[in-house]
Amino acid sequence: MSFLQLMKIILFQPQIPQNTGNIVRTCAVTGCDLVLVEPLGFSISDRWLKRAGLDYWEGVNVQVVPNLEMLLKDVAPSSVHLFSSKAKTLYTEHQYGKDDLLIFGSETSGLPPEITEKWIDRCVTLPMRGGVRCLNLATSVGIATYEAKRQQGFVW
Repeated sequence: MSFLQLMKIILFQPQIPQNTGNIVRTCAVTGCDLVLVEPLGFSISDRWLKRAGLDYWEGVNVQVVPNLEMLLKDVAPSSVHLFSSKAKTLYTEHQYGKDDLLIFGSETSGLPPEITEKWIDRCVTLPMRGGVRCLNLATSVGIATYEAKRQQGFVW
């Protein structure tokens, strides 16, 4: 199986197991793979992680990788979409393909500047009113995934 066959949700150093568990559920119902970039702020066997994902873990291809840069080195730039509250381009302004990568930063620190600077034209944001930090990670993943699937004509 080649790396790019299904849309992948990539979480860079996630820290909250309940968020990741909820994202597993989103992946299960939308047919996406999930990639977790280390270090993780929890154990994969964490009971809160398993509880939030319920029985959806069985139907999702979950990979754990040590490094985001290695993951991106052989990927076509047009397939990369980095979500950041600091980006200027709205997430609806990108076109998403069926095998694209939707990349989200950790709950507390987001994506590292060296990644967002290198991929600046691939950074997108979800609209939010001023004066607030950001949406919950699981909520952001859900919004982005459904927009990407909508553009592909995803049929429920």
